[in-house]
Amino acid sequence: MSELNNLVRVARGDAPADLVLRNAKLVNVYSSEIYTADVAVYGARIAGIGSGYTGAQEIDLKGSYLAPGLIDGHVHIESAMVGVRQFAAAVVPRGVTSVIADPHEITNVLGLDGIRYMFDQAKYGRLSMFVMVPSCVPATHMATAGAYLEAKDIASLQGDPWVLGLGEMMNYPGVVNEDPGTLDKLDAFRTRVLDGHAPGLTGNALNAYAAAGIGSDHECTTVDEALEKLRLGMYILIREATGAHNLAALLPMITPDNARRICFCTDDRHPADLLDQGSVDYLVRCAIQSGVDLVTAIRMATLNTAEWFRMYDRGGIRPGNRADLIVFDDPQEFKVRLVVRGGQVAAGG
Repeated sequence: MSELNNLVRVARGDAPADLVLRNAKLVNVYSSEIYTADVAVYGARIAGIGSGYTGAQEIDLKGSYLAPGLIDGHVHIESAMVGVRQFAAAVVPRGVTSVIADPHEITNVLGLDGIRYMFDQAKYGRLSMFVMVPSCVPATHMATAGAYLEAKDIASLQGDPWVLGLGEMMNYPGVVNEDPGTLDKLDAFRTRVLDGHAPGLTGNALNAYAAAGIGSDHECTTVDEALEKLRLGMYILIREATGAHNLAALLPMITPDNARRICFCTDDRHPADLLDQGSVDYLVRCAIQSGVDLVTAIRMATLNTAEWFRMYDRGGIRPGNRADLIVFDDPQEFKVRLVVRGGQVAAGG
């Protein structure tokens, strides 16, 4: 009998689940509701939501909130100055179950070997690490870090299941002014996600940048800048890093009507901030404390990010999705006390 057969049987209630989370206040990012439900898990997947499920392991949440695992929409793990496993040890207990990493720094030095090293470090770890291939190696023609990657070099990574697309296109002058090498990189990844990096770009130059297929930006510093990019159909990744603090300035732009195109990311976050404040959980907490609706704040750190990066098996609690789940008690504090990743308890208890 296949795993799919077993999943369907558990979903029907005709076979026991591996894990049942009982009496949860389920944060539903699809319907914008919070309601009481049990969640049954089989293997790494959510089998069913409702009641009447039994499982080999059952955890009574006693009315605690249950939400999807958080996703960091753009992060340079190297900026934390630790390896992937140590980074995971810092962020997973805070509810981050997936990250979209741009290994730009290590790639600047080691080229493709740097990306392969990051993949090796992430294997069988506590954190799902997806990669956006660095688009500007080196960042400028004056850099001498050691590596140089052209379109033909990075195109070979498209077949990797952990590669989602092309990382932040920092060379926005090259896009706007039709630099051949820059456009070749975009063309090589034209069927994948194209991430942006265009601080201060406006007017027709911004139109040209978006017309090239780039669909997001995490460099906005004002509401006006973010709205102009949002009006062109771009996703806005609100960033709160160690050196760039954009969250407070951009929170006022969030409305019930536009929040579905807004995500959260940390970009570059140093160890002290990760340990003292947190990762994406810190952005969610600040948003809630600033008056953003609980479901909306969590959706910006889960479903919105999953949909932009075409990660359709996560980001929300529904049958068939990966069982990446977090439990917390007080929405204002938003302190995660239990993390389930891929159906297994990854942190807390």
